[in-house]
Amino acid sequence: MSETASTPFTGRTALVTGATSGIGWETARSLAEQGCTVIVHAPTAESASEAIDRLVAAGAEPPRLCPAVADFTRLEEVEAMARRIRDSHPRLDVLVNNAAVAAPERHTLTADGNEIAFQVNFLAAYLLTRRLEGPLNASPNGRVVNVSSALHRTASISWSDPNRARRYSRLAAYAQSQLALTVFAADSAVKAVSVHPGNCDTALLPLYAHEGVPAAEGAAHVVRLCDPDTEIVNGAYYDRSERVEPASAATEERTVKRLNKLADQLVGAHT
Repeated sequence: MSETASTPFTGRTALVTGATSGIGWETARSLAEQGCTVIVHAPTAESASEAIDRLVAAGAEPPRLCPAVADFTRLEEVEAMARRIRDSHPRLDVLVNNAAVAAPERHTLTADGNEIAFQVNFLAAYLLTRRLEGPLNASPNGRVVNVSSALHRTASISWSDPNRARRYSRLAAYAQSQLALTVFAADSAVKAVSVHPGNCDTALLPLYAHEGVPAAEGAAHVVRLCDPDTEIVNGAYYDRSERVEPASAATEERTVKRLNKLADQLVGAHT
């Protein structure tokens, strides 16, 4: 982009979680290329520095890139990162909740006592979004884009056993986390949407298919929803560029309220 060029992202600030690789990195690259200041989230300082170095090598301007570090398997780190971002960016235009892990083959709990996919893919995003409501609402067109999955349609939330300790399946655990993330968009205090970016060639591909499109192609669908010129409907779900109905559970008022109550309980003292 030339020095004099202007885009809808010029002067805006976005936080992209899970920005070290795949769709998150490509989203950060595209936003920075279009003049956005990008807060690049990574689990460690080293991985944040490496991601930023690759973004600069790809053409991003260093002043547009800010590191943000938190290991999403530790909710206290999510809380601390949110506090630092609030202090340094009192206005935040976009939050992209992209960070995700594939549920492991064996049942795994975080240090906080939550099933790892449910925490990293949903509870961390829930806590981060709640804690950044002030900066997001300070923007005239603040928005949250949750990078979800078509697999949410296969899911159910195990209300009595959200950690799935009694009957664990990695696919069911991952799908549950994606359903929860999609449900959350329907009741955010900030305008929020969810998007399935397609089956992309990332670390999560084995959960979906044998082949996927380049991560940059999936990221383009995310970036489109970040664009302030793109009108979005609060709580809507998009399959790539098309708005479609999510799973019926994702918009049930009872499910939304029940999930918020569960999430508040699980993030506990961090709310």
